[in-house]
Amino acid sequence: MTEPQVGMAQAQADGRPGTGLGGALADTGRCQLLALAALAVSGAGSLVVGALLLLPVGIGFLLLPPAAAALRHMSDRYRDRAARWTGTVISPPRPLPPRPLPPRLLPPGNTAGRHRQARALLGDDGFWHDLRWAWAEPWTGALLAAVPPALVGYGLFGAAVQPFVRPLLGDGNWYAFIPVDSTATMLAALLLGLGFIAAGLRLAPATLRLHARWSGRLLAAPHTTELVRRIEHLAGSRTDILDVQAAELRRIERDLHDGAQARLVALGMTVDKATHLLDSDLPAARALLHEVRATSQRALQDLRELVHGVLPPVLADRGLGDAVRSLALDSHLDVHVEAALPGRLPAPVESAGYFAVAELLANAAKHSGAPEVRIRLSHTDGVLRATVADDGRGGADPDGNGLRGVRRRLDPFDGTLVLHSPRGGPTTATLEIPCASSLPKTSSSSGTG
Repeated sequence: MTEPQVGMAQAQADGRPGTGLGGALADTGRCQLLALAALAVSGAGSLVVGALLLLPVGIGFLLLPPAAAALRHMSDRYRDRAARWTGTVISPPRPLPPRPLPPRLLPPGNTAGRHRQARALLGDDGFWHDLRWAWAEPWTGALLAAVPPALVGYGLFGAAVQPFVRPLLGDGNWYAFIPVDSTATMLAALLLGLGFIAAGLRLAPATLRLHARWSGRLLAAPHTTELVRRIEHLAGSRTDILDVQAAELRRIERDLHDGAQARLVALGMTVDKATHLLDSDLPAARALLHEVRATSQRALQDLRELVHGVLPPVLADRGLGDAVRSLALDSHLDVHVEAALPGRLPAPVESAGYFAVAELLANAAKHSGAPEVRIRLSHTDGVLRATVADDGRGGADPDGNGLRGVRRRLDPFDGTLVLHSPRGGPTTATLEIPCASSLPKTSSSSGTG
């Protein structure tokens, strides 16, 4: 999943099809809106076609840019409705070529800007996708969307109108296949009308979803656009990886210089001093040698901490599950770990998952105020999923430095991070990394730190 898709995947759910009678009525109204909006779509498409036909006489160069912009505005509205009403994400195309300067700012008779934009539009795949959709929508999507409101409207006619108009119409009054010429047939028409209403309300949510999928096939960004986005995303991820690696090398160099290296230099100087005191002051030399042993232990501890920050030994030896449990043991919070992983995962994935979970756990310890954190690790359908949840105060900033760093770690793997942290809590962070396991055997265990 590319980054733009990742961002759009978090579609708003407020307007998605609801449940119950209220939700069905709302969905029927949305279907009616889509059916009527197709008239405007058809008009915008006709304007674009007219501008294309007028290109040979010159006026089309003036009409095509605004007509294409109006059509793009309508297609964007449909993409937004699909996301809000059904949760179906339709990736948008690249923006239309920029409009030229207004005529009042150009020299008299200068139409080069208009010509350039018109030529750019003619070479833009997204423009042709919009035009194809504008001509197909009134004959396909609109007719599909009109089915539920048509059923409800016809059902209302049978259930609410027929009982009152039957005495006025007399013989020859039919409702669907029922001749309404008596009280019994009037009641049959009423029941049939109620059936039509129920069918329309029942079909409305499914019709919305089907319409969204059909619109997605017509409006989704062209394949070339997706390739360009993918290349841009990979280029950005490569830059982030190089930046992270450079920062990590600088950190290692600084830690070596200020930690282990400084202690080793001091250790050498102390040994040299003790050597000179061996013949003249044995007790002082013995004290210096004790200091050398303490300094060497501290230098060894510095080196261990440095290696742990690069690649924790428990991660290399035991895998992601046990490495996360070691994080739980080192945390001052009450951390519960549940791991259900199918053996070992690729080393880069385990490393990215470990440090991402470590950052999320550190954020919870610093900012959440929660006494307890729950971590769950799983691997299903080729995706490593890690969830870190706490019962703290909530209100976490999704654009904070820590979470940005987590996203940078996940980007090279097409990983995602979804944060749900309302004010007052609880906070749940879920990261997903596509990967394949190296062993088919599934191991499940849990632990508490």
